[in-house]
Amino acid sequence: MSDASVTGDEATIPLSERGPASKEMVVRFGFWLFLLSDIVVFAGLFAAYAVLSKSTAGGPTGPELFSRTHTFIETTCLLLSSFACGLMTIGVEIRQRMLIYLSALATFVLGTCFLGLELSEFIDLVARGDGPTHSAFLSAFFALVATHGLHVTAGLLWLIIMMAQVATLGLRDMVLRRLFCFTLFWHALDIVWVAVFTIVYLGAS
Repeated sequence: MSDASVTGDEATIPLSERGPASKEMVVRFGFWLFLLSDIVVFAGLFAAYAVLSKSTAGGPTGPELFSRTHTFIETTCLLLSSFACGLMTIGVEIRQRMLIYLSALATFVLGTCFLGLELSEFIDLVARGDGPTHSAFLSAFFALVATHGLHVTAGLLWLIIMMAQVATLGLRDMVLRRLFCFTLFWHALDIVWVAVFTIVYLGAS
């Protein structure tokens, strides 16, 4: 038996002889896999939109339907919510609960504003007769944007649960791992929306 085995110094034990990964490492790796699978889902929706974006069935095209000013406000809300989420991460790092609560509140409010603006856009399109059944283009548009909106809704519900856990359980390791996963999820949604804004709204022609 080597001296490293006797002393238990893992730094000198070959990787193949070490014990199982820590729970934190397993959780982080598993959540990264989840995010990657989610990205694959969005990649499929983006591909469908790219193929069907010209299939308007004689109906209105993107530039005729979309208000870039409206969408810019939406995007600003989501980007600011991501910034607030970053401040929440800093609050976690320095164990400052007030910063965590205030940042989480700002994230929630801005995320809710984003959803409200998105919902108002959907309602306006449907009221004008340009719902998802009008053309393949609109079906692909609603599928992509609504899927992102559902993810944001799930994220907001998750944030409420996390703040309840911070208030009742404190900043124990389990809660910190879940907060880490939430911040990854929220920033990933931000990245996906930037792609939606660029491809769907700015790329409309």
